[in-house]
Amino acid sequence: MTATQSPVTVHQFTMRFSSTPRGARLARRMCEHCLDAWGVPYDSEAHDAITLVAAELCANAVQHGHVAGRDFQVHLTASPPTRTVRIEVTDTRGESLPLLPTVPSPDGEGGRGLLLVAALADRWGCSPRAGGGPGKTVWAECTAYPA
Repeated sequence: MTATQSPVTVHQFTMRFSSTPRGARLARRMCEHCLDAWGVPYDSEAHDAITLVAAELCANAVQHGHVAGRDFQVHLTASPPTRTVRIEVTDTRGESLPLLPTVPSPDGEGGRGLLLVAALADRWGCSPRAGGGPGKTVWAECTAYPA
């Protein structure tokens, strides 16, 4: 007699968005919807944290990775067996890499996004764009599912 294992369910979502504030808002809303559909319900602590991380990475892609006429891409992966959600945001500006977060000036208007990402994500980083095209991918991983 042989035992069969149930297939491991890994959820994925990938979409390109216009490199505009409107595109960043739509990307955040799509991530919110996917998380809820994949078992990370609206208004849960994990949902709110992951959504904020996704929103910050998308806003940074628009503000710092914008190249006229080029979109940014969001790839969201949720793996209930490993309890992890990975957010990858790819833009086409490879020379503008994210800096390690530092304490922003109290009267400055920016500089808090990556501090939030670092505080909420289990780990985050940046890598060259896959496939050899111009740009970079900024990613973050968060624990999403209860043990």
